[in-house]
Amino acid sequence: MAFQFPAVIHASRVTFPKAEIWVPVVSGLHNTAARNSINGKIRRTVSELVHDQGSLEDPRADMQGYFEVKTNEKDILSLSLFNYAFTGGAHGLTLQESLTFDTGTGKSYSLSELFKPGSNYVGRLSDIIKAQIDERQIATLEPFNAIRPDQPFYIADRALVIYFALYELTPYAFGFPYFPISVYDLSDIINPNGPLGRMDVNN
Repeated sequence: MAFQFPAVIHASRVTFPKAEIWVPVVSGLHNTAARNSINGKIRRTVSELVHDQGSLEDPRADMQGYFEVKTNEKDILSLSLFNYAFTGGAHGLTLQESLTFDTGTGKSYSLSELFKPGSNYVGRLSDIIKAQIDERQIATLEPFNAIRPDQPFYIADRALVIYFALYELTPYAFGFPYFPISVYDLSDIINPNGPLGRMDVNN
């Protein structure tokens, strides 16, 4: 399978009172419609993060937005968008939202679409995460049972990385809990035509 060159990504600075947001802008794709779709989805997600943080009316309030590219190869772009805001209280809060795209088509993937239809990916991933929680001795706020079907994720280094929001699984001081899972540990349930299928070294 022939892939196009990696996407070109540059940072666009957006400012408004008490806020500075760095937004990734994608270019260098053969498919103009795919590029427009990807950039539109990124902009909407950045706006949602700003909205979710709430008011900046507190005199001490400020906001910063930034991003990290996790994968940019084999026509797959996976990135994380972050928004940190202090809106009053004991400390600020960082929100994270991750997006995974097919740069050839502009499609944005949900977690379920990474796996074969009908596969019990929730149970499989949850069991692996339970084992990691025990092995890494992670202190959880409540006993962990299972991920949500739409649990946040990104793809990096031939791994699916599942993560949880601040306060969702662990105390604030722990930060974002990340659980990397090798694609080879999921090979029997991966959708071969999806992003994880392309991370196989033989592809």
